[in-house]
Amino acid sequence: MQQCAAAAEAPAATDRAALLDRMRGALWGIFIADALSMPVHWYYSVTDLKRDFGEITDYQAPKKRHPSSIMSLSNTGGHGRGGQSGKIIGDVINHGKHEFWGVPNMHYHQGMVAGENTLNAVCARIVMRGIAANGGKYDPTLFLNDYVSFMTTPGSHNDTYAESFHRDFFKNWAAGVPPERCALGTEGHNTAQIGGFVMLPPVIMAAVAAAARASSSNGIDSTAAAAAAQAVTHLRTTHDSNKLVAVAERYAQVMTRAVLGEPLRPLLEAEAKRLRFSPAELAGKLWDDTNIVHSVFGSACYIESSWPAVLYLAWKYSDSFEKAVLSNTNVGGENCHRGAALGALMGAAVGESAIPPRFISGLAASEDIRKEIDAFCAAVLPAEVPVEQPAAAV
Repeated sequence: MQQCAAAAEAPAATDRAALLDRMRGALWGIFIADALSMPVHWYYSVTDLKRDFGEITDYQAPKKRHPSSIMSLSNTGGHGRGGQSGKIIGDVINHGKHEFWGVPNMHYHQGMVAGENTLNAVCARIVMRGIAANGGKYDPTLFLNDYVSFMTTPGSHNDTYAESFHRDFFKNWAAGVPPERCALGTEGHNTAQIGGFVMLPPVIMAAVAAAARASSSNGIDSTAAAAAAQAVTHLRTTHDSNKLVAVAERYAQVMTRAVLGEPLRPLLEAEAKRLRFSPAELAGKLWDDTNIVHSVFGSACYIESSWPAVLYLAWKYSDSFEKAVLSNTNVGGENCHRGAALGALMGAAVGESAIPPRFISGLAASEDIRKEIDAFCAAVLPAEVPVEQPAAAV
C-alpha cells in the first residue's frame, strides 16, 4: 500500500490511513476538477455551455470552436493581449501550437482528449515529481530547473494555451535572464489570478508532512504557518505578485487545517468573514450557483473574484467532492484553475475515499498520476519514520 503518515492524535494505523487518505485526496482533486472543466474552460455564457455540452457530469473532449475564446487577441510573445508575431508560443514553449492562437474562436485546449489536464495542472505534476525525487523536500531551485526543462522540451505536453505568467517567464528566460529572476517585475501583468494556486497543493502537503515527521511538534498553528511560507516561496518562482501572495497564504492555511482533520465549514466561514460575506446567507437566498458565481463574485480568473467563489462552493458542498467540482465546472468562467484550487481543498477535507472512482480512472493520465502520487507520499512520509500530531492551539 502507498505510504504516507498521519498527523493524528496518535500514530495508530487507522490515523495514519486517515491522513494518507486526505493527502491523496488533495492531490487527486487538482487533476480531477481541472480535467472536468477543460472542455468548458472560459465559457462565460452558461447558455453556450449547455448548448455545446449539456449538464457536464463526467469528462468530455473540447469542441474545436469556442464561442467566447479570445485567444486570438492574446500575445504570443509575452503577457496579456497583443499580436501573434512573437514566437515564445511555438518556438520556446507550447511547441507547434502558435498557428492556433490567431484563429478566431479557437478552443484554448483544442486537440485534447476527455480527461486530459491543462498546462497548469500538468505543472503541478512537475512539482510532485520534483519533491518525490528530492527525498520529500521542496526546493525552489530544483523546481525551476525542472520547470524550464519541461516547458522547453517539444512534445512534453498537449495544451495549446499558456497563461500570461508562463509567457512572461519564458520571454525573460529566452532573453538570458536566470530562472530565479524570470518572474520578477510582473505584478500587474495579469499575474494575480487563481491559476497561480494550481501548483501549491503538493508544496503544502510536503510542508505538512515535514511537520508530522519532526521529532517534536509545535502545533497546528505553526504547521499552517510553515505550509503558508513554503507555498509563498513556490508561488514567487512564477508569480511576482504581493496581491496574490496574501491570498495564497490564506489558502495554504485553510488547506493545512483541512488535511489535518479540522472541520471544513468553520474554516471557510472564517475566511469568508475576512472578505465580508457569509456563505450561509448567500445559500439562504436560494439563488443558483451560476447567479452567485457570476453576479455576486465574478466568474473570471482574477483572485478577488475566484477566491470567494472557491470558499462559497466548498462551503455549500462541504460534504460532497462530486457536487462541488461539478458545480464549479457547470457555472463556467475560469473553472479549470478555480476548480483545481477547489478540488484540492475538497480532497483535503473529504479524502480520496470520498472521491467517485470514475473521476480517478477516467483521467487520461490516471495511472501515471497514481504512480506519481504514490511516489510523492512515500517520499514525504516514509513508513519507517515516526510522526506526531500537531497539537491544537489552546
